[in-house]
Amino acid sequence: MTALDTTTIGRLAATRTIDITTIGRRSGRPSRVEIWWFHVDGRFLISGTPGRRDWMANVLANPSIVVHAHGHDFAGSARVVEDLEIRRRFFTHPDVGWYRTQADLERLVATAPMIEVVFDRVDHTPPETRQHPGDG
Repeated sequence: MTALDTTTIGRLAATRTIDITTIGRRSGRPSRVEIWWFHVDGRFLISGTPGRRDWMANVLANPSIVVHAHGHDFAGSARVVEDLEIRRRFFTHPDVGWYRTQADLERLVATAPMIEVVFDRVDHTPPETRQHPGDG
């Protein structure tokens, strides 16, 4: 799996459509889907319109998640977002206006599935000071 550095985080933050792999809650097998995500208030968030979603059921059973973007795989964990203030900021953010055409704001805030993706390997070292294999 690829570690994230500040440059990669910026690229991912500007990316709307990704694939995620979760572990099937019943089958135990990897399940890959294409999905939108958003970078809001420093968080990578995945949501949907109110209703049942297999990806949400899967991460409730096993929070392991892999994000596939730009030819790389990034391992992380899914955390369910229950904080109503975070949920409201997400659904009122200009980039996510489409959701408000599908359901009213209060219903989205109260019932839409939402997770935050927290990555396992993040490298905060500035690129110019980073050690590379073979250096030294």
